[in-house]
Amino acid sequence: MKWSVLISLIYFLSDVEGLKVLICFPLPVKSLSILGQGAVRHLMEAGHDVTYITVYPLKIKAKNFRQIDISTNTALVASDESLTMEYILNHKLERNPPNQVQEFAVEALKMTLNHENVKKLLEDPNEHFDVIITDLIESEVYAGLAVLYNCPMVWLYSMGAHWQVLRLIDVASNPAYDPDYLSPNMPPLTFTQRAEELWSRIYWQYLKTFYTQPEERSIYEEVFGPLLAKRGRPLPDYEDVMYNASLIFANEHDATRNRASTPQNFKYIGGFHIEEPVKPLPKDLQDLIDNSKHGVIYFSMGSVLKSNSMPRKLVMDLLQMFGEFKQTVIWKFEDNSLQGVPKNVHIVNWAPQPSILAHPNVKMFISHGGQLSSLEAIHFGKPIIGIPVFFDQFTNIHKAAQNGYALRVPLSQNLPRDLKPAINTMLSDDRYAKQVKELSDLYHDRLTKPGPALVYWVEHVVRTRGALHLRSPALHVPLYQRLYLDLLAIILIITFSIIFLLIRLCNNKNGKRNDKKKSN
Repeated sequence: MKWSVLISLIYFLSDVEGLKVLICFPLPVKSLSILGQGAVRHLMEAGHDVTYITVYPLKIKAKNFRQIDISTNTALVASDESLTMEYILNHKLERNPPNQVQEFAVEALKMTLNHENVKKLLEDPNEHFDVIITDLIESEVYAGLAVLYNCPMVWLYSMGAHWQVLRLIDVASNPAYDPDYLSPNMPPLTFTQRAEELWSRIYWQYLKTFYTQPEERSIYEEVFGPLLAKRGRPLPDYEDVMYNASLIFANEHDATRNRASTPQNFKYIGGFHIEEPVKPLPKDLQDLIDNSKHGVIYFSMGSVLKSNSMPRKLVMDLLQMFGEFKQTVIWKFEDNSLQGVPKNVHIVNWAPQPSILAHPNVKMFISHGGQLSSLEAIHFGKPIIGIPVFFDQFTNIHKAAQNGYALRVPLSQNLPRDLKPAINTMLSDDRYAKQVKELSDLYHDRLTKPGPALVYWVEHVVRTRGALHLRSPALHVPLYQRLYLDLLAIILIITFSIIFLLIRLCNNKNGKRNDKKKSN
């Protein structure tokens, strides 16, 4: 009996021990790479061999780690002036055009699959992987990697349960209560907002169906067709591959309101990128924050938006405004040449954000509202003053305000004037700090921490050969059946047939009466 238990245990462990994992994060977006690094870290610590396709190479030397450098993808954003603060101030939009996002994803896709380092990996017939984990933003062609290596596919999505993602493993949620991730609207929606969301979904699907997806299909066939032919295997249809994911990880958590319902193979692992315990602060920052008697205000616009691309006058006005507070202000600003910096303002080119937010002396976080920053604010229990700029930032800040721990300030030339009363409100009203503490408690009150949860579900997918038992049956039901259009058609046919027969009967009776009248 003991031997049988031991053999069973060894078999169970050997089923997941030492997996070969391919992680692909191809977009030249620094914040997304942080998620990729988090997945790499947790899977390596669990003893798995990781191959990492990345735009931002890591300084890691380990036997179970290899990276495929595609840093040339940064050329996509290197000269993009639309990512500068000055351009955004002059051309402000609260909703990014979906065609731009789709085009950006396709261009990154082309650069990645045509990169010599990636081609070398894909063309090696001796390579094999047990599972593929890929960043999911607007393009599903990377699912071809799972076809090539004949293994399960796991998407890692940087946001929450949005319809564009849910449609890949279940039924897309209803636009009456689930806004697009590019939308500033938040439920409950007004009539006008519901119309906006319905139209944005129709427009997105139109672009995807008639423009983006045909191009993606062509890329899929051109890249993976020859690779599979060399291995003596046929290429599956692109749409079958698109909808064949075993699991989707979402960088969100259960504590927020107004989340769409999700299928069993959609897992929330928000916050898995945060290292625990956090790394110690550099000594100068540690001393600065420790000795700040009135607390610290931390200001950062993230990794994509550069504060030094603000108009110079706006920068000087912000410095003057910050100088009027007795609190210490730490501003992540990518320039050491600033003149006239007040004594209470500390400029840093790079900020160890989690380590700063973990310090109890930090009173608030002035942020652009990116998803990672939003999660870190909740993780460490810090209220937010949000200055959303683009992409999902409007949604994140609206959600934070709705949850009671954030104030929103619009990005404009009047930012210093609008920001000052918001800071004063948050310093004088402790409701925001209390609310985020409650939300933080909810966030941390989960059965498993997000990092170990990621590892468990990856191993589970491999162990169960694709986790077919978690998949939603709705994915395989055609739209006309889900909407009962066939039943509706039958009802209409029967109804119109009865009406037609009744009309014929009435006409026949009327004809006979007329014949009798004529004969009389």
